[in-house]
Amino acid sequence: MAESKIPVDLFNPGQVFACLGFMELADVLLGDAEAKFDWSDAQQTRFHLSTAGDQEPVEAVLRFLADATVNRVMPVGYTEPPKKKAKGEDDADKEAEDDAVTGQLEYSDVFPAKKSDALSLPVRLFAQGKPSVEVSHWADGSSRNTFKLYSGNRSAERIVHTMLSGVREKPKKNQTQGDLKYKGLAHLWSERQSDLVARPFDVLTPLGGSFNFDPRGAWTALDAGYSPNMQKHGVAASPLVHLLAASGLEHTRPAEFGIRQVRYCAWGGLLPVILARVAFQGGIPFLPTRHFHFELALSGKNKIVTFAQQENVL
Repeated sequence: MAESKIPVDLFNPGQVFACLGFMELADVLLGDAEAKFDWSDAQQTRFHLSTAGDQEPVEAVLRFLADATVNRVMPVGYTEPPKKKAKGEDDADKEAEDDAVTGQLEYSDVFPAKKSDALSLPVRLFAQGKPSVEVSHWADGSSRNTFKLYSGNRSAERIVHTMLSGVREKPKKNQTQGDLKYKGLAHLWSERQSDLVARPFDVLTPLGGSFNFDPRGAWTALDAGYSPNMQKHGVAASPLVHLLAASGLEHTRPAEFGIRQVRYCAWGGLLPVILARVAFQGGIPFLPTRHFHFELALSGKNKIVTFAQQENVL
């Protein structure tokens, strides 16, 4: 067995969701994933992740994502709709969305959603010699809440592509590709690999649009005194948190109550993936747990994850 231990802020819901994502991907890539949260040190909670083999799981997941290509998944018979250019303040990355969608299309006989929407098509990540990973929680056709937070003219494929490969300006004269505007995980991996392995959620960079999971980059920070969106300024956050949080919600969801009120749970005992999904919802009695809740803020039609508060559970 190989093990990784990384710091995590339990009051940042996106980081807890991303820990689930680390576990889900590690289980696919390496097998036999088990994990827990260790809050015995009052100064720093750590997420423990172990897998089969001798590859350090966090590093293996990061390497896979840095090398990954993004394809869209569509139902049989799907046809591309005419391209539309939406307008409005909801579209934090609308400049990047003006570019053509880059991912290939893959047909699926088991498409999850009842209807296929061009902006909500699931995506599949793959790297040479590795199993593919599907990210599709927002297209869930079951009775569970999809927990889809993004809106506007952003497609899921474009958001994932941005988190992985960044955003470039439109090419200038005599340029084959435009200057880099926002960095993605691939750039951070090449520049700060050791930092990513040691403290993956603390490596921040300005972002355009995202899945809205990391409250550190929320577009609702009105106390900034101006609109970052209108000024086309990126807000620093973790592309890894956004991407892994989306992966972590593939087979589980936080519990929603009231109007935009959300609960989740961190667990203290080592669990395999199938039980960790249940523990995340607080569904395993007598397990050492810490319970948190937060509110989904609104930014236009977008929902935004905010920082959480801990609940006192008797």
